[in-house]
Amino acid sequence: MPGIPRRYAHFVFGVIQSGLTTAIASAIASRAFIAQGVFLGHWLGSWGLSWLLMLPIVIIAASPIRRLADRLTTES
Repeated sequence: MPGIPRRYAHFVFGVIQSGLTTAIASAIASRAFIAQGVFLGHWLGSWGLSWLLMLPIVIIAASPIRRLADRLTTES
């Protein structure tokens, strides 16, 4: 495993989360291309573009969302 310092965990989380989410969403949106035999190419193009656009949003929004979730929940 790479020795990424813990202080960058926020960014590592954002890369993984945005990559997985956009991969699934673009696969669902591209499923119509299965019948045409061009699913993989369409999905990869869609996924790459959506990941590049979504990654900065996830990195920026993660902290405010985490704070909001903390405010909306209580300790058990």
